[in-house]
Amino acid sequence: MITVENLTTSIPGPTTALRDVSFEIGAGALYGLLGHPGAGTSELARLLSLHERPDEGAIRVDDVDTTRLDTQSLRDLRERFSLVEAYPSLRGERTVAGNVATPLERRGVDGPSRRERVLRLLDLVGLARAGVRHPGELDEGQRRRVALARALVTDPAVLVVDEPTAGLDTDQAGAVLAALDRARAELGVTIVVATTDAGVVRKVCDSVAVLADGKVLETGTVFDLITDQHSHLARHVLPRTDGTAITDGFDAVADVTLIGHATVGTTIPAAADRIGVEITTLDGGTTRIGDVPVARYRIGLHGEKAGIALGWIGEHGGLVTPVRRPARVTAIGSRATREPALAGVAA
Repeated sequence: MITVENLTTSIPGPTTALRDVSFEIGAGALYGLLGHPGAGTSELARLLSLHERPDEGAIRVDDVDTTRLDTQSLRDLRERFSLVEAYPSLRGERTVAGNVATPLERRGVDGPSRRERVLRLLDLVGLARAGVRHPGELDEGQRRRVALARALVTDPAVLVVDEPTAGLDTDQAGAVLAALDRARAELGVTIVVATTDAGVVRKVCDSVAVLADGKVLETGTVFDLITDQHSHLARHVLPRTDGTAITDGFDAVADVTLIGHATVGTTIPAAADRIGVEITTLDGGTTRIGDVPVARYRIGLHGEKAGIALGWIGEHGGLVTPVRRPARVTAIGSRATREPALAGVAA
């Protein structure tokens, strides 16, 4: 468990200062630090890898306050952490296997043990046959995976990765994220990913801290946050329903979020059939959070039972946010409540 308490930095220069940052990272998590360029995610990544110390606040690792450790104790603890910088460098004169083996050589690990460990890590990142090649023969995505294997070869408890997919095409980025996911699953390593790409969080992270201007806007599990229609993460990772669709002429209009195989393709058609209303998809679409399908739609409803239909959708797994409410019946979350139509709002 890593606990960040009121972390503050005031480093001059281009680095973004952090202000009163607090959150927790559970053991074995794949945790995202998400923010626009300049949000402070890269600075936070270096602090979490114990390469830098904050000006104020604490970083606790299993209840040990790292900011109070002496130099030797901090160096010993840092052996359990690995950091992969954005755009990591490799030694061009060495083979891929030689690059991955470098940290083990520095620790004096014998040749047979080095080879066994290097082969295992190259297989984990999908480069089992690339060991005899040189970095110049690989594409940038493959070189990133070599850097990941090098960072993992010492069997760290925590791996911190800054911008793992920056500058990569879709296929290369997908291979890097697959390697991270596999490392977490097979090695049990806690992984912290600092990124400006919400797609990274959507595809592999189970929890996230969203930052802006050095401050935390929100933290939590990805699924908890996307169920809040007003969360920053939901706006980043879910399909947009930005109001450009024409909504005139409907008895009710609502945004609906559906999560999971059992609800995404069936809940809205079932509501139309069971309640006897016409439902039209006006905007939105589907995506995936990890392996789980998620949809967000803006829907328009025709019929006297439009409010009842919204309530039925909420009771059967949908998260309903009215955009234009029907008279008397309003669906909120997973329940339906009755109230007068809002003044000045068409019902």
